[in-house]
Amino acid sequence: MAKSKKLSFVNKQRSKKSFLPPGTIEPSSDKQQEQAVITCIRYNQDFYEEKIYHQLSDIEFDSPEQTILWIHIGGINNTPIIERIGNAYNIHPLTLEDITNTDQRPKFEDYESYIVAVMKMLSYDTELHGEQLFIILKNNIVISFLESNDSDTLTFVRKRIKEGQGRFRKLGADYLCYAIVDNVVDNYFNILEKIGDKIELIDSQIIIKPMPDTLLQLHSLKREMIHLRKLVWPMRDMVNSLERSDTIFIQPSTDLYLRDVQDHIIRVIETVENYRDLINGMMEIYLSSISNKMNEIMKVLTIISTLFIPVTFIVGVYGMNFENMPELHSRYGYAVVWIIMLAVMISLLYYFRRKKWL
Repeated sequence: MAKSKKLSFVNKQRSKKSFLPPGTIEPSSDKQQEQAVITCIRYNQDFYEEKIYHQLSDIEFDSPEQTILWIHIGGINNTPIIERIGNAYNIHPLTLEDITNTDQRPKFEDYESYIVAVMKMLSYDTELHGEQLFIILKNNIVISFLESNDSDTLTFVRKRIKEGQGRFRKLGADYLCYAIVDNVVDNYFNILEKIGDKIELIDSQIIIKPMPDTLLQLHSLKREMIHLRKLVWPMRDMVNSLERSDTIFIQPSTDLYLRDVQDHIIRVIETVENYRDLINGMMEIYLSSISNKMNEIMKVLTIISTLFIPVTFIVGVYGMNFENMPELHSRYGYAVVWIIMLAVMISLLYYFRRKKWL
């Protein structure tokens, strides 16, 4: 899968859409409109058909008869395709506008003729990346919009439908909607596993040899967990609303599966919170390790300074340029002074060890 965009705290997209009329469809970025890839899958218990379109003129959006139709659009910068789908299936202009607003938090909306579910599909290599997944469910039709046109995240769902695995061929479009949401949530566990491996690696570095770069890695992890928490908590509300809604598009038999997704979301949230606490604890351990290391250095320097204070005093006394000093012309004066200085230093070291300062 191609790398999706890096998640960021700063949102500049809304400022570009300020003062535009409601329902205005605006590309999600300044880059040139990319070629969208439209995958249309039609199936029932005994039938499967998949078509891929690249040209707007080739698309045929007819209503399914005794079949389930899944239209997946990869690449939402091509606004003419979004407008045509909106006209073909009577999608509200505000919904079409939301499709291109990729900074939205996960949410559920119930319209008269369809329902909407918005969520973030995440990936993780060395850092967290995400792209918006927008799902529309109406009657026997599921329409999904993904930011990029070359993502293979939903390949697993398409494969199960094609091979007739599970209950896809027997149940309705609401089950397909559930399966897409469940696939997104299951991917969160994979991301948490990678983050967990990274946390274990950094934790061992802190214990063995903390380095300045370790603090930067911890700070980066903390930011990623904040991002993840902001995305996961609304997902719980979205799935809960999807399950408890009175919409006619969700069958009672699908509620049980949605409750299972709800349970998975709660587990993800608990893991995220545990990781946040663990990272905060690791940062405290790192700072304590650095502080202890500094204390050890200061202790060594203090002991060295303490050892040389009396020696410096003795040398300073016998370094004075007075003529009538008692031991100044003594034959063994030099050796005696060295013996006294060494005795003082050894006595101090013995005293420090008895006090367990060494």
